[in-house]
Amino acid sequence: MKEKNGLSRRSFLKTSAAASALGMIGTGGATGLFTSCSGNDKNKLIPLKEPGSYYIPELPDLAADGKEIKAGVIGCGGRGSGAAINFLNAANGVTITALGDVFQEKVDALANYLKSEKNIDVPADKRFVGLDAYKQVIDSGVDVIINCTPPFFRAEHFKYAVEKNKHCFLEKPICVDATGYRTVIAAAKQAQAKNLCVVTGTQRHHKRDYVESYKKIMEGTIGEITGGIVYWNQGMLWYREREKKWNDFEYMVRDWVNWKWLSGDHIVEQHVHNIDVFTWFSGLKPVSAVGFGSRQRRLTGDQYDNFSVDFVMENGIHMHSMCRQIDGCADNVSEFVQGTKGYWTSQGGCRIVDLQGNEIWKFDYEAEKAQYKQTDPYTLEHVDLINHIRSNTPIDQASETAVSNMAGIMGRESAYTGGETTWENMTAAPLDYTPKDLNIGKMDMKGFTVPVPGSPKA
Repeated sequence: MKEKNGLSRRSFLKTSAAASALGMIGTGGATGLFTSCSGNDKNKLIPLKEPGSYYIPELPDLAADGKEIKAGVIGCGGRGSGAAINFLNAANGVTITALGDVFQEKVDALANYLKSEKNIDVPADKRFVGLDAYKQVIDSGVDVIINCTPPFFRAEHFKYAVEKNKHCFLEKPICVDATGYRTVIAAAKQAQAKNLCVVTGTQRHHKRDYVESYKKIMEGTIGEITGGIVYWNQGMLWYREREKKWNDFEYMVRDWVNWKWLSGDHIVEQHVHNIDVFTWFSGLKPVSAVGFGSRQRRLTGDQYDNFSVDFVMENGIHMHSMCRQIDGCADNVSEFVQGTKGYWTSQGGCRIVDLQGNEIWKFDYEAEKAQYKQTDPYTLEHVDLINHIRSNTPIDQASETAVSNMAGIMGRESAYTGGETTWENMTAAPLDYTPKDLNIGKMDMKGFTVPVPGSPKA
């Protein structure tokens, strides 16, 4: 089969065969076409990493044809429904055979949507409801799990899926606390040992402009990385007003994005994307974090609506993290990476500017549109997953995402407490957001309060 972008199945498999158990595929692929430079580079670049030592995904419009793959969706709300369609659009010969959620109407709504949009009929005995629905989906005979539950649940679901030898797509974030982080790391190691494929929802890893930017930085175009700033500042996110018929558990899960035990707060749930770009591009973990935040406008839940965090990375450079969800304020969702020869930014499109202010490279978005039909990273992440499954080439993105995920946790806990957090202490901390009375019935909500940093004045 010849792919529409000129990448044959044979060439994909040949390239993929070079990948290690962590999915370390060398440079190459069509993303290198998207380069626009001004002037001639007379200075020899010093690579930050040698080609072949870092992962560059192949991103054709469709995954290569191969064996049929059956998926089960856990978490059937808006993101789960979207991911289900993304998965089905990513390849031929894939289907969805099982659904699970804590609410019956969510399961049925997705089943109806799959029937109307894709003519896929998920029978009633493959629609599972309740807190244990994830186990029933995983045990139903599927090959891959698409996990789009509220973030709190993902770590345990990942652990069980790996125990049952299932490939996984895990929406980000993949944990909300230190206990979940350790669960994810252990499960990822087990997945590596079992040669399983795990792709996460950090979709910038599957945006061609970011992939090409990463390659340019690895080639040394901006020189050594000396610091950066990452932003996710936007208006207020969605919320649910409580209905009288809902008990405490049901209300919180339906309004999950506003509760810190379920979402991890928006620095973890949403801003992890931007933090992840810096940890990905730099290859560094944070050593420590000092941050602050507050709650100014949020209408429900118990979390903050703004954070500002200073991260010190492993080699001593700093990354500043800024995120806000408040209407009527300046918006900015982007990343900035400073180097000794210039800087890279995603604001206004991915581009590189030298120290004299000259734009020396930018991603050619028009060329991408001309060459590819599929430019949606939410679909391309499933293309990558399916290609790895069909070529029997393991990939582990959970371990990498866990780093940016823990960085967000470090920043959050520093802001909540007012103290400095460290990688060493946080990864070993007993921090566990699991409610004491977790069940679908009535929960005691008295303990869910907005954090106040520091100590009261005597």
